[in-house]
Amino acid sequence: MPLAHRAVLATLLAFGPVLALAEEPGWSLLSRNYFLHNDYRTPSGNGQSYRQEWAQGFIGEARSGFTEGTVGVGVDLHGFVGLKLDGGRGHAGTGLLPRDSNGRAESDYASAGAALKLRLGNTQLHYGEMTLETPVLDTGDKRLHPEYATGWLLENTDLPGWRVQAGRFTAFNDQDNSSTHDDFTGYGATTQGHAMSLAGATFDPAGPLSSGLYVAQLQDTWNQAYLNLNLAIDNWRLEGNLYRTGDSGKASAGDIDTLAYSLAAKYSFGSQALTLAYQKVQGDTPFDFVGGDSIYLANAIKYADFNGPGESSWQLRYDLDFATLHVPGLSLMGRYVQGRGIDGSRAPADGAYAGQYGQGGKHWERDIELKYVVQAGVAKGLRLSLSHVSHRANDAQGGDNIDRLYVILEYPLKGRF
Repeated sequence: MPLAHRAVLATLLAFGPVLALAEEPGWSLLSRNYFLHNDYRTPSGNGQSYRQEWAQGFIGEARSGFTEGTVGVGVDLHGFVGLKLDGGRGHAGTGLLPRDSNGRAESDYASAGAALKLRLGNTQLHYGEMTLETPVLDTGDKRLHPEYATGWLLENTDLPGWRVQAGRFTAFNDQDNSSTHDDFTGYGATTQGHAMSLAGATFDPAGPLSSGLYVAQLQDTWNQAYLNLNLAIDNWRLEGNLYRTGDSGKASAGDIDTLAYSLAAKYSFGSQALTLAYQKVQGDTPFDFVGGDSIYLANAIKYADFNGPGESSWQLRYDLDFATLHVPGLSLMGRYVQGRGIDGSRAPADGAYAGQYGQGGKHWERDIELKYVVQAGVAKGLRLSLSHVSHRANDAQGGDNIDRLYVILEYPLKGRF
C-alpha cells in the first residue's frame, strides 16, 4: 500500500485520543475484499461481453464523543483506501474501481473526510462529509467504496419514539470515485449543480405500529414526498412505502409526475420466512432517485429497481436461518421478481427519460444469496457473502440480460479510545 494511502487511515486513529471527550468515542476498520463478475448475455452498451474486477478495500472511521458543557463538540473522521487485485482494460467498469482516460481500472484510489458535530440536549448538528440513511437520500454501500454526501444534518430525539431530521447537501462522493466533487446520478436526474434538501421524521413507539414521513427537493429538478407504515403482529410483518414526485424549479430532468408505491407481507415460521410483495409505478417517467440506496420500495433489489414508467411487479422471497440446524451464522435467501406493463412511449421528448423505455416492457430477476458470519474465536465477526443474480428483459425494458456473481469477504475491527 502506498505511504500516502497508509497515512489516510493512520490519521483517523491519531486524532481520536486528542479530543477531551465525554461519551463513547471509538474507532473501526473494515477490511473488504470484493470480487464482482458481470456476464452479459447480450453485448453491453460498449460491446463488452463481460466485466470482472477484484479489489481490496480498507474503510476506517474514528468517532469522537462530545466535550462537556452546555454545547458539546465532537468530530467524526473517515478514510478509505482501495487496491486493484484484478481488472484489465477489456473487462473494467463494474463500479469497484475508477477508470483512467484509457478505460483501464486504476491500480489504487483513496479518500478521506470529516464532519464536525454539535450536541445540545437531544439535538445534534453534523456539518461536513458523512453517510446518510433516509428514504429520500441514502448514500449507498454496495461496492468497495461507500458513498458520502457533504452538507449539514440536524437530528432531534426529544420525543419518545420520534426521530426528526433535516438537512441540505451540496457535494457528493460516488462509489467508484475518490473526489468530493463527483455526483450522484439516477435514471436521468443528477446532483450536478443541484443541492439536495430534506426533512422528515420516523415514529417507532413500543407497540406493533411504526411510520415515517419525509419530504425532499433536488434543486431545480423535483419535489418528493415519502410515507411509510409498518405493522408487526405475531409472526406477520406488513409494510407499505409510497413516493410522490413532481418536477420543480427549472425542471432540469423534464416534466415529472410520478406515484410509486409497494406493499409487502412477511410471515416468519421457525427459522424460515416467506415474503410476498407488490410494487407499482404510475406516471410517464420512471420513479427516479439519486444516491445508491435512496429507494425504499420493496422490489428495488440487487440489480433492477422495477421502477419503470407504468410498471407493476411482484416478488416472492424465501429466507432460511441455519441456526436451528446447528449452523449459527449461516443464512440463505432466494427471491424472484417479475415486472410488466412498462410504457415509456409517453415520456416528454425534451426530458431526461426520453427513449429509455419502449412500450410493453417486461423483465425478471432471480437472486440467490448465502451468508456466513463467524460467531466466535479469533475470526469472530468475519463475514462471507456469495450472491448470484440473473436478470432478463425484453428490448422495451432497457436493462441488460446479465448474470452477476458477487463474492465479498469482510472483517471488521472495532475499539474505544
